[in-house]
Amino acid sequence: MTRPWPLRHLGLKLLSLMLAVLLWMTVAGEETVERGLRVPLELQQRPLGLEVVGDVPATIDVRVRGGSSVLSRLGAGDVVAVLDLRTARSGQRLFTMTAEQVRVPFGVEVVQIVPAAIAMTFERTDSRRVKVVPAVEGHPAPGYVAGAASADPPTVEIVGPESAVKRATEAMTEPVSVAGAHELVREVVSIGMVDPALRLKAPRPAAVTVQILPAPLERTVRHRPVRLRNLAPALSAEATPTSVDVTLRGNRDALNRVVPDDVMPFVDVSGLGAGDYTLTAYASASQDAGVVRIEPPSVKVRITSAKR
Repeated sequence: MTRPWPLRHLGLKLLSLMLAVLLWMTVAGEETVERGLRVPLELQQRPLGLEVVGDVPATIDVRVRGGSSVLSRLGAGDVVAVLDLRTARSGQRLFTMTAEQVRVPFGVEVVQIVPAAIAMTFERTDSRRVKVVPAVEGHPAPGYVAGAASADPPTVEIVGPESAVKRATEAMTEPVSVAGAHELVREVVSIGMVDPALRLKAPRPAAVTVQILPAPLERTVRHRPVRLRNLAPALSAEATPTSVDVTLRGNRDALNRVVPDDVMPFVDVSGLGAGDYTLTAYASASQDAGVVRIEPPSVKVRITSAKR
């Protein structure tokens, strides 16, 4: 005999009812507590053609109420404040924050929001093209200077609030180092804006080229004594001529800072035994002035045994 529909699966229905009653009793008997949270503020539905000007809080403080076990299980992202900007228009606006704008899990109630209102300023979106200015850092090798720097593309289109776009005159590249360079430097780097309110309409890198040129000025330091480096023990040596003229290249300030004692010509006799040699002369100077010429370029060196 078939049981009437209300009596079908009666055991399962009674078990479900008992579980529901137990769950209600557990929740009803749980202590209700409050807890303060700092939650993220999401901006949604911003109208096209409008830009937010100035700082907008990334988080707000929310006080919630609920069962102690429910609140203890709240994790990052479980509570989020949402600000709908679809009614925004140019100028200063004030948006009231209500409990309905805070997403919370079931069983959690929002009791307080701080701040209760968010002030924001909007401007019309604008755009225009500005030149790309390469940023160059460091100093080339002694005797060289950094020449003209160029960027490809030479201009980019920027986008942002109308007032910020009108103030902008240029976009900058990531710095390109010319430290120690003695020939053309070319590097692909990022383009960006100093003003964080501005952005590139079509982000792209720039190929930056920096010319490295011989320094424009020269100075000759005359009659500098030639030193013999790395002479083996028990040997003696003498150079002919005993002094040379050293010509330096650099900018005016660098050359003016050089004193004669900074210029030290030398020949390297490492590994050489007794005998006569013709060796190339070298010289060291300040790090900002490069040695471009030594006269004479080589010297005769006689090495003899110190023992007699």
